[in-house]
Amino acid sequence: MADVSAEARIEAPAEKVWARLVDWSAYGEWNTTHTGFPKGGPETLEVGGTFQENLKLMGFPAEVEWTIAELEPARVLAIRGKGPMAVDLATRYTLTPDGDATTVRIDGRFTGAAVSLMAGKLRDSATAALDESLRKLGALVT
Repeated sequence: MADVSAEARIEAPAEKVWARLVDWSAYGEWNTTHTGFPKGGPETLEVGGTFQENLKLMGFPAEVEWTIAELEPARVLAIRGKGPMAVDLATRYTLTPDGDATTVRIDGRFTGAAVSLMAGKLRDSATAALDESLRKLGALVT
């Protein structure tokens, strides 16, 4: 198992950050692991909804089938996915209003036999990707 997380304060209200976070047409502008949605981003956001995403992590391409596990608009989006080599993924975006700014936290988890072979490298690569993604998200929103 590999757990990763990153957090940043973005100088914008949570609703504005959320709007950018779920703007699927521009998702790749800030999410550094995202390479595309083979069937388009989620048409509607609802718990139980599914979508496919192509991503690249540690230089390797992967297709993930995501399911929306938790949703609280402008506050929480949690998704769980199935990736290649029986790897399970989970990502949780948490937005916490802080005056005119928002603290954005991304938590991720990778589990599966393949993960144990490269957990350290995966953790380092994914953490760097999350940090860069938050930096880019903040630059786009403010």
